[in-house]
Amino acid sequence: MVTIYTDGACLGNPGPGGFAAVLIHGEHRKEISGGYAETTNNRMELMAAIKGLEALKRPCRVTVFSDSQYVIERITGGAIHAWKANGWTRLKGRKPIRNVDLWKALYPHLSLHEITCTWVKGHAGLKENERCDWLATDASRGRELPPDTGYLEQKEKDSAQRELF
Repeated sequence: MVTIYTDGACLGNPGPGGFAAVLIHGEHRKEISGGYAETTNNRMELMAAIKGLEALKRPCRVTVFSDSQYVIERITGGAIHAWKANGWTRLKGRKPIRNVDLWKALYPHLSLHEITCTWVKGHAGLKENERCDWLATDASRGRELPPDTGYLEQKEKDSAQRELF
């Protein structure tokens, strides 16, 4: 049984962003964090969950704690499965979903691991959630952050679509 706490942060939205995950298994603990030069808070929340799950070396029973309703509700409510079945588009209007690159990266972990997702209130004093918040915010302030290519591609597509109307 592994417990993963996750959080994302963004200084401006969009703006420089960071993600963090704290993994706990018995006495073992691992902290992961990183950042991007320009991204969004939702992307960093998703990235935190992905990076936490990617750190696992074999299939596990996992409880993921996140203060992101965006992430938790789309996993527990089944939206991610519906999107995949619908070609990674929204059911209404067949419009592409936001952050599709990250949802596609998260999806394989849902069948690889036995995952329970739990929403926690952010900034409510939960020790590990507060630690993730600190790590993610610190990462967003890093120097020479790499570009979030997924965000930049999405931004470019959005801009091209606006020009058509």
